Amino acid sequence: MESALPDAPEATGAPAPRRRGRPSRPVLSRAKITTAALAIIGRAGYDGLTMAALARELKTAPSALYNHVASKDEVLNWVQDDVNDTIDTSAFGHDPWDVALVRWAYSYRDAFAQHSPLIPVIAVLPITGAPHTLEMYERVAEGLRAGGWPEDLVIDTIVAVESFVLGSAMDVAAPEWIFDVGEQRDLAPTFADAVAARRGRGRKAADDAFALGLNALIAGLRGTLAATLATRS
Repeated sequence: MESALPDAPEATGAPAPRRRGRPSRPVLSRAKITTAALAIIGRAGYDGLTMAALARELKTAPSALYNHVASKDEVLNWVQDDVNDTIDTSAFGHDPWDVALVRWAYSYRDAFAQHSPLIPVIAVLPITGAPHTLEMYERVAEGLRAGGWPEDLVIDTIVAVESFVLGSAMDVAAPEWIFDVGEQRDLAPTFADAVAARRGRGRKAADDAFALGLNALIAGLRGTLAATLATRS
């Protein structure tokens, strides 16, 4: 005689046994939240990044997201730190300050050229709570001070280079036809000829412009440092 099978939980009203293994919802972390935020901004820009959109991207509830991050501003702070952590500062400390600054500038531009929608936001975002960003600035500041820059000019030098770098990063992402004058050539014939001479160079045009500007900036900084030290000696 066959033994009777035990009643199924549905039939008896007993609770279903707890499932073992990994949870069905993804475990959130700073790294996962930052990656999701970058994906949203890359697709939809700053306006597209909301806490609700971020929760959807992470396939979790907004309430669960708020258990890990307090606000959109904190998310952007993490994003800033994540991007800045990829910037090369290794030349500071063993190369001359101007050589190290050039290497930093190229790496900085390349990092943000990949995330150009972030530039208007991150460029004015406080760095509090961004340890990688603070470490980056510390290495640059140490390199400039070791190179002879007076303490009161260190931040001005960093800001001058950053302003040029971030504008150049946006230029990398700009369409090649951004300077085309269309049917209004008569208003700017000299400019139109210059645009035509530049056409067809693609990314190289942005690279050449960056090299030209950076060389001029570094030369100007060398002259500024020399004049400053001569005046203050």
